[in-house]
Amino acid sequence: MQINGGDWRLLRRLGPYARRHQKLLIISLVLLFPLSAAGAIQPLIIGQAISLIRQEPVWGFLAGLSINAGISRLLLILLGTIVVRLLFVSLQGYLVQQVGQEITADVRDDLFAHVLSLSSRFFDKTPVGKLVTRITNDVEALGDVFATGAVGILSDVVYIAVVVVTVFALQWQLALLLIFLLVPVSILIIYFQQQYRKANYRAREELSKLNSMLTENIAGIGIVQTFRREEFNSELFRVINDRHRAAVDKTIFHDSAVSATLEWIALVAIAAILWLGGVMVMGDYLTFGTLSAFILYAQRFFDPIRRFAEKFTMIQSGFTAVERIAELMDEPIEVRDAQETRSFTPRSLPSAAEPGEIRFENVSFGYKPDELILKNLNFTIKPGEKVALVGPTGAGKSSIIRLLCRLYDPTVGKILIDGVDVRDVPQTELRQYIGVILQESFLFAGDVKRNITLGEEYSLAAVKQAAESTNVATFIEDLPQGYDTPLRERGTNLSGGQKQLLAFARVAIRSPRVLVLDEATANLDVGTERLVQDALERVLSDQTAIIIAHRLSTIRNVNRILVLNHGQLVETGSHEELLAAGGLYANLYQLQMLGQD
Repeated sequence: MQINGGDWRLLRRLGPYARRHQKLLIISLVLLFPLSAAGAIQPLIIGQAISLIRQEPVWGFLAGLSINAGISRLLLILLGTIVVRLLFVSLQGYLVQQVGQEITADVRDDLFAHVLSLSSRFFDKTPVGKLVTRITNDVEALGDVFATGAVGILSDVVYIAVVVVTVFALQWQLALLLIFLLVPVSILIIYFQQQYRKANYRAREELSKLNSMLTENIAGIGIVQTFRREEFNSELFRVINDRHRAAVDKTIFHDSAVSATLEWIALVAIAAILWLGGVMVMGDYLTFGTLSAFILYAQRFFDPIRRFAEKFTMIQSGFTAVERIAELMDEPIEVRDAQETRSFTPRSLPSAAEPGEIRFENVSFGYKPDELILKNLNFTIKPGEKVALVGPTGAGKSSIIRLLCRLYDPTVGKILIDGVDVRDVPQTELRQYIGVILQESFLFAGDVKRNITLGEEYSLAAVKQAAESTNVATFIEDLPQGYDTPLRERGTNLSGGQKQLLAFARVAIRSPRVLVLDEATANLDVGTERLVQDALERVLSDQTAIIIAHRLSTIRNVNRILVLNHGQLVETGSHEELLAAGGLYANLYQLQMLGQD
């Protein structure tokens, strides 16, 4: 198998994982030598048995023995080699599989942790199915390389080396013939490796697209069925599935071609040795027993190459998997804590209980470098102030929240909380400082309590207090098992409004000093919304709050309204001041009032 510089670089990336389990790996490698030695001795024993029967020269300890006695000794030695191989093959196979599974688990853990650390920008451009394929299928293929392929190839290399030394010691002319036949084998393997590698990469890319479409359609099954997209989407899936099948067919072709070619070359090798060896036996240059042993060696010489052909698919899939995993691991983590990117002592936010001040200084931002969504924003939200962000769709309201929570970093400018740049604050502390309730909240599979605590240590009493403070305790207690009610994936056994109520309790239990509401009550009915609004008034009485609202009638009582348009701050003031100014806010408000009428 040809391994180029890029492959070696990829394999070196796996070195740390192998070193974590080097004890098991070393033991499994040491066992290769007695296994290879026992396998190499067996043809010699059979050859000596034939020479003994034909009264040809034999080993010294067999000289002078009768045929029966000599055969008995050779059988005992042969039995010993069989026992050694049986014991060591089982032990070595178990250790190799264990190492492979350990490395697979380690790589998957690190890959998953790395993916969770990537910025929102990465997830904006990467389909979920592609990530699922890399963390599951690709990592599993990598594990197969370690468990069966890599150590198996080392075993075959050691065995071939032992056989080569042995056959040269037996008869160097026949050994040269055998080695010469490796040249076409090597050329074929290199060629098919390159072709298979390309085909396998395309097959995995098509599998990623297949998984992406499957994930998308299952997640959006309601829309698919509501708009009768079943037949259309099935046709799209069939097209992608056909491309995947065609790519896999190419990998099968290259795999089958190399196996068939190796079989033919092995037969040619044995035929050539029989011809040349027969000539030498007829000329008394070689004993019949040695020729018999050599034929067995020729068969065993090509056995590891055949095994490699069988592992060919696995090995090349493994190289492809390593390449794809390395691509994902090399994805930069854009949003890092300050101490990770430079020699810097992180700054903590003031520990006082009072709500904090938020200041945007010359902030510009774009999801693409050349397309700014926010342009030169300058505003300050005072401690305890309630501020609403309004504006047409696409004005940049949600982008401001993402920057404040540091899901993205500004392209230009800086954001300060209590005078501290958010980039200098550890992300864990920043996310505890700011509580966010979105229009649609995500629920995990698990019970109600776990979806409120999200893995943090809170007592049941604290959970209940948070639910009561937001007026959602009654809804939770009406569930079949109260706080222990199991929720399905994405909370599909709850209504949209019920899921939103849990989001309020989830934030309340953490007592954030800044609360962000992004159309948080849009999914609630009128009665429930009034209860939650009453609770929010109590919760927000001493907190800084940023409210994104499309229904302008719900933000009349805020201290100040910031009006955005095309990423720029165009108006600021109270509800009455902005109406009197007759600008963009007044136009939006009048349009909504007309719509309600």
